[in-house]
Amino acid sequence: MRIRIVDAFTDHPFAGNPAGVLLLDADAFPADDWLLQVAGELNLSETAFAHPLAGAADADWALRWFTPMTEVGLCGHATLATAHVMRTTGAARGTIRFRTRAGTLSATADGDGTITMDFPVAPLTAARAPDGLAQALGAQPLTVLDAGPDCGCLLVEVADEAAVRGLAPDFAALVRVTRLGVVATAAAEDSSRGYDFVSRAFYPAAGIDEDPVTGSAHTALAPFWSARLGRDALTGLQVSARTGVVVMRLRGDRVLLTGTAVTVVDGELHAVP
Repeated sequence: MRIRIVDAFTDHPFAGNPAGVLLLDADAFPADDWLLQVAGELNLSETAFAHPLAGAADADWALRWFTPMTEVGLCGHATLATAHVMRTTGAARGTIRFRTRAGTLSATADGDGTITMDFPVAPLTAARAPDGLAQALGAQPLTVLDAGPDCGCLLVEVADEAAVRGLAPDFAALVRVTRLGVVATAAAEDSSRGYDFVSRAFYPAAGIDEDPVTGSAHTALAPFWSARLGRDALTGLQVSARTGVVVMRLRGDRVLLTGTAVTVVDGELHAVP
């Protein structure tokens, strides 16, 4: 069984967010414990598993995502990685529709080598900052929003770009404060550099202290910054150590997320189900 590692939301290796990708030949998923064991073996933030749907009206492939510890309800970078593998191997062409826990998602390869995904916008609701959040995160929250169950995170605005870049969270304390992920964000210090805002994402309760580039978080970041900046087309820079760029365009209750990806490992998985 072929297994690949793809760096997503980047145009060069060893940047962006690495995702495992397995395209399955069967018409159903193997047992969940096997999927979780494979994800644990790769030990990446997410591993994507997809199998074709023969004759389905709503989608072409079924898609699931696993961290080393659990299944997640929505994942952007591993969806981008999966679409990249399908495009580069010829497994699928044109717009690919995925049946997922978050509904039907689609990915379309563009002529310039980018891939654009159609995701639901995260429902943002005002939230109280949990006791101890500022101390655990290492910065004072200016705004705290709950981004809903698919994102599974709190969106936290902090003072400025330097504050986001300088965060050094106490991850054990962060888990005690909240079982949700925390996405910290601030406006770009200088938008002429090609991005409108910065972010970093922390999910220690799911086994991911810092996620390098988080597509699903941008389903919340897009409406948040659209309201602040007064436009629907945005570019976000996730300023983890690996960094990555996500281009966004809001379309009502949907958001188009565009990025590039690079395959860095293409091998054989011998531990088949």
